[in-house]
Amino acid sequence: MKFSRRHWFGLAGASALAPWALGPRAAVASESPALAGVHAPVHTLNGWTLPYRMVDGVKEFHLVAEEIEHEFAPGCRARCWGYNGTTPGPTIEAVEGDRVRIYVTNRLPEHTTIHWHGIILPSGMDGVGGLSQPHIQPGETYVYEFTLRQHGTHMYHPHADEMVQLAVGMMGMFIIHPKDGEPERIDRDYAIMLHNWALHPGTYRPDPSVLQDFDLWTMNSKVFPAIAPLVARTGERVRIRLGNLSMWNHPIHMHGPRFVVTGGDGGRWPKSQWRSEVTEIIGVGQTRDFEFIAEPGDWAFHCHMSHHTMNAMGHEIPNTLGVDQSGIESEIRKLLPGYMAMGEGGMGEHQNHTDSGHMRGPENTLAMMMGNGPFGNLEMGGMFTVVKVRDDLAAGDYRDPGWYPNPKGTVSSCVSRDPGFGAPHRRGPPPGPPADMKAAPVDHSKMKHG
Repeated sequence: MKFSRRHWFGLAGASALAPWALGPRAAVASESPALAGVHAPVHTLNGWTLPYRMVDGVKEFHLVAEEIEHEFAPGCRARCWGYNGTTPGPTIEAVEGDRVRIYVTNRLPEHTTIHWHGIILPSGMDGVGGLSQPHIQPGETYVYEFTLRQHGTHMYHPHADEMVQLAVGMMGMFIIHPKDGEPERIDRDYAIMLHNWALHPGTYRPDPSVLQDFDLWTMNSKVFPAIAPLVARTGERVRIRLGNLSMWNHPIHMHGPRFVVTGGDGGRWPKSQWRSEVTEIIGVGQTRDFEFIAEPGDWAFHCHMSHHTMNAMGHEIPNTLGVDQSGIESEIRKLLPGYMAMGEGGMGEHQNHTDSGHMRGPENTLAMMMGNGPFGNLEMGGMFTVVKVRDDLAAGDYRDPGWYPNPKGTVSSCVSRDPGFGAPHRRGPPPGPPADMKAAPVDHSKMKHG
């Protein structure tokens, strides 16, 4: 294989990023399968791919488990745990049939391991602390070595103090390309890890004791609008690989073109099992591959659980929808300066107040609704981003092309501002006298339990 000057300096720079733990054997720099032109490179949104070295025919990688400083979005940072400086850790890419050797150095304050989720390997390489191997103690480096006997979308994560270590960010994607190439050419290949966090208002470390009431829902440990868009050229075949290591299931929905589900935990499915969808539930611990032909436009891509597309939600706050709050705001401000009465007519006003600076939240806490589009507030957060497809995007260009210039006559528009417009068919209220819908306090002491 011929190396250009650009390839050589690119590989030299990549090698400098990895803390290689090499013995006396000779190490030979090698291009990734993507650079060799066999497979489309995997593009990890807001992330990166781990470089490797060839040593006596084995691909050597080096992961470092360590505490890191991570930014979920501008204005919200936390002390997390991850690999090689990031959460999720760098994506590992290899090819079916490769022999891989992965060094794992533990720089955490407690022991750890790594489990290679969904990968066929010897029991002693499976990474379950106490069962298949000793724990990797702080300061130690262990080595895992096995031959890849499959292809597909897989993950890696600890199997030691798992509740804590997963909750604070230790996870990554492990992509294995088929040795015989793809049945259909993939032009753009994306990887996304789904996760959740409990970062309480004003705090700087995720809380691993929370089981359900999370307040940050992330794609590759970012929340919207900090999640990068997925970009493509019109007509390209795009694959999105999703892995779920959160503690909840996610119905991932894509607007615009239908996608075909082509793979899961066990790797790529036979073509006879592919199915067309617009929403696919990705269970805890599962992976799924979506493929579609890109159509021009800006298409929303998000979890369809509405509270998973919001940030910093308060789970114990009373519902004020429909509540007359006139006069109460000034009284509450005597106790809580800066309080604003909101929510009587919905929460859509929240972003206006936070964007304008009228409402300040606790330190290191993001607004519930964020993001601005070409037509106004997007009122989103969490697991939300945009698939941006353009006719003139160059191959391999992943830069944000800006907002879609909709052709004339293709944008929904206002035809009236009269609420009595038209003569739509409507139904009246339920039969019988209207209900007395006045809320009253509940005396819980008189309620029967059991």
